[in-house]
Amino acid sequence: MGAMTSAQNFSRPGAVDLSALTAAQPTENAAPGGANYTVEVTEASFEAIAQQSMRYPVVLLLVSGRDTGSSSVQRDLNQIINAAQGRLLLGLVDVDTQPRIAQALGVAAVPTAIALLGGQMAPLFQGTRDRADIQAVVDQIIQVAAANGLTGRAAPQPGAAAAGESAGEDAPLDPRFAAADEALQAGDFTQAIAEFDKLLKANPRDSEAQAGRAQASLLLRTSNLDGQAIAKAAAHPDNLDAQFAAADLELITGDAAAAFDRLVEVIRRTSGAEREQARVRLLELFDTMDSADPTVKKARRALSMALF
Repeated sequence: MGAMTSAQNFSRPGAVDLSALTAAQPTENAAPGGANYTVEVTEASFEAIAQQSMRYPVVLLLVSGRDTGSSSVQRDLNQIINAAQGRLLLGLVDVDTQPRIAQALGVAAVPTAIALLGGQMAPLFQGTRDRADIQAVVDQIIQVAAANGLTGRAAPQPGAAAAGESAGEDAPLDPRFAAADEALQAGDFTQAIAEFDKLLKANPRDSEAQAGRAQASLLLRTSNLDGQAIAKAAAHPDNLDAQFAAADLELITGDAAAAFDRLVEVIRRTSGAEREQARVRLLELFDTMDSADPTVKKARRALSMALF
């Protein structure tokens, strides 16, 4: 019964400005990510999952296995949130097995999506939506969360494949990364970095371990990132740490181009140790993304011009 009381009373009006969520505009779709950031929500787990919205956004999706629209929305939302790499957590509520959660949230039809940010609930949409619309909503949630300092990162979750995807479609887990993956799932990003460092010590050319380390480092740095980092960087243009923090914030809120441009500009106007620190950080940010991404390719060209 306690979980249902929490569901009814969780909202704290005024904690976060959610007004922008109703005006989301379609943006480009993100490619599905490799890690899973979806959990099943039950009466027993609702309160703990809802409390996580004090650190990063949680999207609740209420679905039914008897509804075909639920399946398509669940698949798209799962893939889009996974691609955000921990900026949000998706909580799936099966109304057939958890009807009291639906009742407590006032949900009478499925699929229904609800955002939890900073302890405040806001309806997102009800019924089917195309993928571009869902992507736009998720992008807007990330922006609102960042503006309110909710820049923590969710840990990858085991299991819970997207609707319509069989377990056989997943790539087999690489045993090399078992210890690092375990640390990531526990939210111990420092330990994950240490595990990736062990792999890189054994094989410095291990590009997968290098990418994993870059992701874990970003997760660690942004777990308590200041939502005003960009404004502070503008006020202190010569502060290297401020520029690094702003680039991290831009990257995790989906503006990789701005993050890369920021650090390229730092490289252009610095020299010596500061320039080298900025170059190393920029290369690390590159490693958090697909090397074939056009934004990465463009930034690599800009980096070459800045250096030479």
